[in-house]
Amino acid sequence: MLILLLLGLEVKAQQDAQYTQYMYNTVSVNPGYTGSRGHISIAALHRSQWVGLEGAPTTQTLNIHSPIGYRGVGLGVSVVNDKIGPTSETYFDGDFSYTIHTSSEGRLSFGLKASAHLLDIRFSELNQDYTNPGKVDPTLEHDIDNKFSPNIGAGVYYRTNKYYVGLSVPRFLQTTHFDGQSLSTAQEQMNFYLITGYVFDLNANLKFKPTLLSKVVQGAPLQLDFSANFILNDKFILGAGYRWDAAVSAMAGFQISSEFLIGIAYDRETTELGQAVFNDGSFEIILRYDFIKQLTNLKSPRFF
Repeated sequence: MLILLLLGLEVKAQQDAQYTQYMYNTVSVNPGYTGSRGHISIAALHRSQWVGLEGAPTTQTLNIHSPIGYRGVGLGVSVVNDKIGPTSETYFDGDFSYTIHTSSEGRLSFGLKASAHLLDIRFSELNQDYTNPGKVDPTLEHDIDNKFSPNIGAGVYYRTNKYYVGLSVPRFLQTTHFDGQSLSTAQEQMNFYLITGYVFDLNANLKFKPTLLSKVVQGAPLQLDFSANFILNDKFILGAGYRWDAAVSAMAGFQISSEFLIGIAYDRETTELGQAVFNDGSFEIILRYDFIKQLTNLKSPRFF
């Protein structure tokens, strides 16, 4: 029923995939982050949203990026698969960044993203006229199979050892996937991101890391994600988050080693959808591995 309602509307503001642990998945929204960890870094994320609701969104991401030589260049590739009901979107992204030193600790990076987008819509799964059983709905006769569209994006990212801030638009081109004669119109809009965070040393063993992600897209409400994480002994991470007028989150992480991080998150909607008996909340897990060659060269752990 939900999917039928969605398909019957004119969708003007198609948004990028949503993440609760955005602070560990920055390269997906800002190409300026590419290579900023100083070594090869690979991360995989899975998100199941509104568990229990048939056709609810699921998202998987896989990215790898690294600095190249000593010229301030970073390169990366990533894959993002986003599915809701009969609709599946896959992005293949290539990221490039160039970093300049602004001070002994400050780094300013400029990034570019090139994307290949594939769209699948299985209208055949919905090919039924419920007002006239047995009748085929002509607007649902033909599936859309791997429709290709290119895109480009850009971002700037500034960081020190304790602070970071980034501005980005991952996709500039506003591609229209259907014409006015079809069942619905889906147009990709530009998503504008602001991401920032700071690491406070509360004592020798405890750190506090607040972060913020803001997303603006035409035709959709402003999205503000606040999070607050406490880091114990540079290994154990525990925190909470709030998505403005949408959801509350609980997060936990464990830095298993200097190279390997695992993080989990649980969201609960604060809207009427969160009270539905078929909605068990949203779950997310991320695994990140850094190929650090020489641990002795690390002056301090990287928390973003």
